[in-house]
Amino acid sequence: MDKLIELLSENARLSNAQLAAALGRTEEEVANHIEQLEKAGVLRGYKAVVDWDNTDRDYVTAIIELRVTPKRDKGFEQIAETIMHFDEVENIYLMSGGYDFSILVRGKTFQEVAMFVARRLATLDSVVSTATHFVLRRYKERDVIFLGEEKDEREG
Repeated sequence: MDKLIELLSENARLSNAQLAAALGRTEEEVANHIEQLEKAGVLRGYKAVVDWDNTDRDYVTAIIELRVTPKRDKGFEQIAETIMHFDEVENIYLMSGGYDFSILVRGKTFQEVAMFVARRLATLDSVVSTATHFVLRRYKERDVIFLGEEKDEREG
């Protein structure tokens, strides 16, 4: 794997000067390489990993298992394209196994997410079934650990 990609995936806030020092390159070489990677679609964005539990923003996350009947000549692509444009959808993956898509959805309340599934996802003509799993606590996301001082009440 390209070492620059690896460094950026670990910390996208590194400056070109820091990246250049780590790679033994000039800042100009690093900037040019980053630009090439962006144009090639290898680097598609830079986002922070946010611990929403430490903010005053209401946030509920759910993982939706979706079974669909793919359209003839269109496969799974058409349904994925429809779903990925919903604002509530953070991630969508084509899966092997017992269901076709895994969808990460975010909303303000459990009810808002449930209504999104019932009114927008489940009503799509290709959808056979849905199963919604609400995330109760995040422990690790994108290599960032979220274990704080709070304990799960079930832990005793």
